[in-house]
Amino acid sequence: QAQLVESGGGLVLAGGSLRLSCAASGRTFGGNAMAWFRQAPGKERKFVAGISWSGSSTSYADSVKGRFTISRDNAKNMLYLQMNSLKPEDTAVYYCAAGVVLTKDHDYHYWGQGTQVTVSS
Repeated sequence: QAQLVESGGGLVLAGGSLRLSCAASGRTFGGNAMAWFRQAPGKERKFVAGISWSGSSTSYADSVKGRFTISRDNAKNMLYLQMNSLKPEDTAVYYCAAGVVLTKDHDYHYWGQGTQVTVSS
């Protein structure tokens, strides 16, 4: 069964760091681009960062450039998001997604259940 499971969320002070992880089954990971999206309360889900299957291409939302880094370990079927210099506006539920093409749109076939990130000021 295709599955994506996020972990690593939590409560952190502004300026702090968190590392999110996404464990993927082979069906959802192999050959797919991967991405992180986030959704704040009352707002639409938005693209945060994405990475191609090989890892050679990455893409970031302007709001996180220079602070967040996406990476993947294909041998372990794992996706990561290193988040530094966190701000209160980064507070959201973060979702892992897998799809055929690296895109900032929501065109991903598989989605995780999300992990909450809360940044306090």
